[in-house]
Amino acid sequence: MADVPLYVVSDYAASERRITPSWSISQLKAKLEPITGIPPSCQQIFLKTTSSSTEKIPVEAANEDSVYLQQFPLAPYAELLVVDTRPVSARPNFSNTEAVEKYVMPDEEYEKKTDSVLAWKKAQQLGRFDPNAPTHEQAKITAIAQEIESRGIAVGKRCRVGEDDTRRGVIKYVGDVKEIPGLGAWVGIELDEPVGKNDGSIGDTRYWGEESGLKRGVFVRPERVEVGDYPVLDDLEDMEEI
Repeated sequence: MADVPLYVVSDYAASERRITPSWSISQLKAKLEPITGIPPSCQQIFLKTTSSSTEKIPVEAANEDSVYLQQFPLAPYAELLVVDTRPVSARPNFSNTEAVEKYVMPDEEYEKKTDSVLAWKKAQQLGRFDPNAPTHEQAKITAIAQEIESRGIAVGKRCRVGEDDTRRGVIKYVGDVKEIPGLGAWVGIELDEPVGKNDGSIGDTRYWGEESGLKRGVFVRPERVEVGDYPVLDDLEDMEEI
């Protein structure tokens, strides 16, 4: 009999394979081990003749060396389901790549490649390879400084973040923040409520105040800061009208 194309499906793999009907069940299991990663003694095989069918025919026998696959209704592109009977704790975790040794290309070798993203950036003069990059960077820094001046942003002033009236606070810092990527100054705000991202420090650098554990601090770009008469909200104010 001619080989029959079947879909071999397991927890670890799914691929089309050509199965020879003259194989015994034992031969089939031996050939499925490198495909599924399941040892023959731990394989439980089912044949699903059509994708819409719920019937699964067990491919098994008392003596699997003398029972051949031609005795089963092998149909082209039927599914051969291979179940791992081992306890979950005894199965290898093929999805965990932490223990797999990975190749890391040295920087000097990567820079020599002509088909890399780095080579493309060089050819297109993008990013740090743009001859006008320093000019662009300075223009951005200048624009941010002008934004700070036009908005009247200064340490000690009351403000709110964006249009969120519940995020009011006091400007505590204006300047560069080395821990945050991006050129130009940032505005550090101590919010009235502990709904921020930090307590005035990032990493090992403290930009204002003392360690408190309360996350009342945020760093935002000047365009998100609205300086004005924004007093601390009184949560009990509306209670007088009840």
